[in-house]
Amino acid sequence: MNSKTIKLTILTSIGAIALTGCVTDPVTGERKISKAAIGGVGGALGGYLLGDLIGGRNSRTEEIVGAGIGAVAGAGVGYYMDQQEKKLRERTAGTGIDVERQGDQLVLNMPGDVTFDLNSAMVKSQFRSALDSVASTLAEYPSTYIDVYGHTDSTGSDTYNQGLSERRAASVADYLGGRGIQRARMATLGYGESQLKCSPERSETDYQCNRRVEIRIAPVTQSDVNAAQ
Repeated sequence: MNSKTIKLTILTSIGAIALTGCVTDPVTGERKISKAAIGGVGGALGGYLLGDLIGGRNSRTEEIVGAGIGAVAGAGVGYYMDQQEKKLRERTAGTGIDVERQGDQLVLNMPGDVTFDLNSAMVKSQFRSALDSVASTLAEYPSTYIDVYGHTDSTGSDTYNQGLSERRAASVADYLGGRGIQRARMATLGYGESQLKCSPERSETDYQCNRRVEIRIAPVTQSDVNAAQ
């Protein structure tokens, strides 16, 4: 396989499942999906952030091994991700990036209104320093897969939103690649409006909640390497 960023389009029935459990954090005022909603989606389709890597784990591992990237030893995975989480939280504080821990994986949520201009896939100049902080941390912890997901709100046609979500995911991956992150580690996927985080959309806050790019960071384990051989 070549080491180009994998770009896939979801054409399945995932879009039929809506996430309706959006809640407001009483401390920060931030709109987030509730744990109950996450559980419901996980039960229905494994959760798009809880499922396999974009392109399949074995294929991705082959590229990573081919690029000379090593695995994290089994007992050290938790600590490896703990340290990466700590640095990401410190370096992205106040940027609008939300860092979420899901088991041994991390998810960075980047709201579209702070990352891109309306209907644009070009990363805002004022947001590039935040992505630089993400890139520097990812470079320090190279034994990870990086999935970049693009999302839109429901405004506009399905076709337009699908294309925009793909372009935005690719734009973030391209930016990280330009900052030294190996392409073999990254894959992108556009969901269009099929994975609304805040639904129904009743206000601009809900629309902003759904216009986002997410980065999933998963450890490359020795088991992954063994399975790919």
